[in-house]
Amino acid sequence: MREQPVGPGLDFEYRTQRQRVLFGTGRAGELLGEVLGEQPATVQAGGTVQAGGTGTSTASVIATAGTLGASGTPGAPRVMVIATRRELERSAAVLAGIRSVLVFDEVVQHVPAESAERAHRAAQAARVDVVVALGGGSAIGLAKILALRSERTGGLPIVAVPTTYSGSEATAVWGLVENGVKTTGFDPRVLPGTVIYDADLTLSLPRELSVSSALNALAHGVDALWAPGANPVSALLAAEGIRMLAHALPRIAVAPGAGPHTAEAAGSDTSGSDPVLGGGGIHGALAARKDALYGAYLSASAFSSTGSGLHHTICHVLGGAFGLPHAQTHAIVLPHVVALNAPAATEAEARIAAALGSRTAVEGLLALRDSLHAPTALRDFGFQESDIARAVALILPAVPASNPRAVTPDDLTLLLRNAWSGAAPGGR
Repeated sequence: MREQPVGPGLDFEYRTQRQRVLFGTGRAGELLGEVLGEQPATVQAGGTVQAGGTGTSTASVIATAGTLGASGTPGAPRVMVIATRRELERSAAVLAGIRSVLVFDEVVQHVPAESAERAHRAAQAARVDVVVALGGGSAIGLAKILALRSERTGGLPIVAVPTTYSGSEATAVWGLVENGVKTTGFDPRVLPGTVIYDADLTLSLPRELSVSSALNALAHGVDALWAPGANPVSALLAAEGIRMLAHALPRIAVAPGAGPHTAEAAGSDTSGSDPVLGGGGIHGALAARKDALYGAYLSASAFSSTGSGLHHTICHVLGGAFGLPHAQTHAIVLPHVVALNAPAATEAEARIAAALGSRTAVEGLLALRDSLHAPTALRDFGFQESDIARAVALILPAVPASNPRAVTPDDLTLLLRNAWSGAAPGGR
């Protein structure tokens, strides 16, 4: 195992964030009610508008759980809920105590401009005061676009309740796809003012998505080490985030969970547990997912401070232009980017290796990926070999000037061909 290096003299800029972060296993509904200034209440007829593609079925699910309409407590905020239909059904208890005037379930990966415009119009018509985004990066990403476009005095606050490890909730980075091109930006207005982390909400994630999502979170930490605004403070956050995620992932893969339960039922889930598997079963799965959420938060916080590096530049193009799934694309591409940059970024490489407990960063990432049976080839997700030339042309102009080494068309072609086929990183 390599020691993390001590950096050179201190001469840097670090951006802090105004954000309230709440961790509470089995308490998401309680914490959400407190944040919104609401108390649990009984069902009132009418008042909740359903927007999106599922008709009235989702609205009935929420009403059964106890959502009040707009005619609730005078002065209460007008709440918009953004979540997929599946998430609304699965997490109905979390929403049971809040009053919503609008439910929008048309949540699409990468946030297409068309669905964002429909959500924006619906939010304006409902005179929304606050958005509750429940789900992964797509739901939270849509909420960010609404905040970006809002003309509401004081801005449009977001309360994020993540159910994956995407990390979007901890960043002021937004993304939007229009005409096959994904545009991203940084704006403090889109940073969720409050984040509620509840490991119970991740227990129903399928194993494959749990693994890919957590590797996506780990990529935030890696990219933060050589992004344009890389600095010693974010490097510490990134390294600890990588370490926590690498420790949690094998335990999640072994004990993927058995459905949500209450914090009371979980009890002391780490006492007496196996140091590797976390005890297995529901308790081991929950302990691992707590660690993964914490690691995801640290990595994303580092990423938000530093900006986007080469890895995210590549993945945003692949997602926006070719429709590749976000988390799986990050999981596949990451070792290839590290192999490209590592020789020119020895300090960052040493930090990654130390956090992974490996001799080199690439060896550690490959060992982790292989142990998890994570995806290895972009061709398995619809990317064609014939797409490589176009992808290179789209990525090259967007490569950050601060990348540790110059990146040529040949570099990107080799990287994408290896990622497409599943070949070893750096291989020719």
